[in-house]
Amino acid sequence: MSANHDDKQGVKGPRKASFTARGIISANKPGYHADPENKGLYLQVTNTPSGIARSWIFRFTSPITLKRREMGIGPIESCSLANARLKALDLRRLILDGTDPLEQRIAKRSNAIEANVHTITFAAAAERCIQAKKVEWSNSKHQDQWTSTINKFVSPIIGKLRVDHISTSHVVRVLEQDIKNKNGEVEGTFWNVRTETATRVRQRIEVIFDWCKAHQYMQGENPARYQGALSHLLPKASKIKKSIHHPALPFQRIGEFISDLRTHSGFSALALELLILTASRTSEVIEAKWDEFDLEAKVWTIPAERMKAGKEHRVPLNTRAMEILGQLKEMRVNSYLFPSTLHKDRPLSNMALLSMMRKIPKYGEYVPHGFRSTFRDWAAETTEYSNETVELALAHTIKNKAEAAYRRQDQLDKRARLMEDWVSFLKAAPYLKKF
Repeated sequence: MSANHDDKQGVKGPRKASFTARGIISANKPGYHADPENKGLYLQVTNTPSGIARSWIFRFTSPITLKRREMGIGPIESCSLANARLKALDLRRLILDGTDPLEQRIAKRSNAIEANVHTITFAAAAERCIQAKKVEWSNSKHQDQWTSTINKFVSPIIGKLRVDHISTSHVVRVLEQDIKNKNGEVEGTFWNVRTETATRVRQRIEVIFDWCKAHQYMQGENPARYQGALSHLLPKASKIKKSIHHPALPFQRIGEFISDLRTHSGFSALALELLILTASRTSEVIEAKWDEFDLEAKVWTIPAERMKAGKEHRVPLNTRAMEILGQLKEMRVNSYLFPSTLHKDRPLSNMALLSMMRKIPKYGEYVPHGFRSTFRDWAAETTEYSNETVELALAHTIKNKAEAAYRRQDQLDKRARLMEDWVSFLKAAPYLKKF
C-alpha cells in the first residue's frame, strides 16, 4: 500500500497496490493513504497516546465554493473497506448533483441539535409549568395537589414521553387506568371511580400542554382538551354517578367530639380545635404564622395569598381561641403556630388534622373540612344572625355580583359576637363540664 499523499500531476509512477481488508488493519505509517480504486477515499493513520488510529477520510472539491474539503466517514472498526467505498460513491453522486456533502452533514446535525434542544418530556414540562404557575395560586396547597396528582396518576404513564409525541390516546390511558382498593381489587377506571379527581387531573394536563404550546414544544390541538376527541371517548363527568361525600358532624355532637379531642395533646389536637372555634379551612390554620395575630385586638388577619378567594380575611378570636393561643405561645419554636416536628421551619402537613381525627375511630366518617358545615348548620338553626354575617364568618365568595357590590364591610363586630355565641354553645355542651 502506497503512503503517498497526492501524486503530482503529469508524473507517472508505479501503480499503487489495491486496498485489502487485512492491509488496512495492519497499516501503521502515519498519513493519508489514497484508495487507488475509489477516487477521493483515503485511509488516515494517526499516532495517538493509546496507539495507532485508522479512519476513513473523503476528500473533494466543493461544487459550491470550489474549495478543497475533507470529511470523515468513520473508523475502520465500525466502517469496513466495502462500506467506506459505498459511502464515497454516494458522496460523489451528491457532488455531481451540486450538493456539498459536508455542508449537508453540518445542516443535518444543526437541525438535529435544534430539534433536541426544543423538546421536553411531559414530566419535565409539568415541573416547569407548576413552578411558573404557582405564583397565581392562593396557597401552597394548590401546588401540593398539582404535584401529587401529576406524580401519582400521570407521570407513571406518560412522564417519560416527549410532549410532541403524546396523543389523545395517551391521555385516555391516563384517565382510564385501573383504580384498586386497599385489597388490591380493581374498582373501575380512574374516570368512573374518582371522577372529580380525574376531571381535575385532565384539566391540569390540559394546562401543561397549553404551556408547552406557548413555548413551542408542540403544535396542533391540545390532546387533553375535553371538547375535542376526548368528549367522544369518555362519558360526561356530570352523567357519572357521584360518590357520597363525607357528612358533616351534627352540631349537637360537637361538644362530644371536642371532649374526646381533648384527651389528645400536641399541635395537631390544638390546631383541630382552633379550626372548629374559628370555622376556618385546614390550610388557613396549619399555615398560620404568629405575625398574623393581633392578640391585644383579638383578631387574626389571614393574608390574601393564603385565602381561597384571594382576599384578606379577618377572624375575630373568641375566649377559647385566645386560651389556645396562650398555650401555643409557651410552645413556640418558629414563625408557625403549628410547626412540623419533622421539618425545620415548616408547618404541619395537610394530613395532620385528618390523622388526628382517625385517632378517634367513632368519628371515622367525618373530615376536618366538615366542621365548617357543622358551624353553618348551628348558626342557621339556633341563632338569629343573618345569612350574610354567617357567610362572612366562613369567608365564602359571593357569586351574586349585585350582592357583592353592596357588601363593603366585613362586619367584624357582629362576627365577634357570633363567634362568642359559638364558643358559649360549646361550653354549654354536656360533655364539656370543664371548658
